Amino acid sequence: MGRNIKRAESATDVKTLCRERGVHIQTIYLWRKKYGGMEVSDANRVKALVAENMKLKRLLADQAITIDDLKYIHSKSPPG
Repeated sequence: MGRNIKRAESATDVKTLCRERGVHIQTIYLWRKKYGGMEVSDANRVKALVAENMKLKRLLADQAITIDDLKYIHSKSPPG
């Protein structure tokens, strides 16, 4: 992805780049908007941080569901 952005920034024909890389032209423009001006290592780091953030959000959602399940089970247990 990062190399594609660098090539798109320097290339005069984005359509040729899209055909070579097998991506839609709109994808190149979205990548350019999001990652334009960054170095490849910076863009890769942003991509890794986004993936890590998604993983943490999933873990948080799973924990919230577990807490809700435990509250439900506790409220349905017979008095003892």
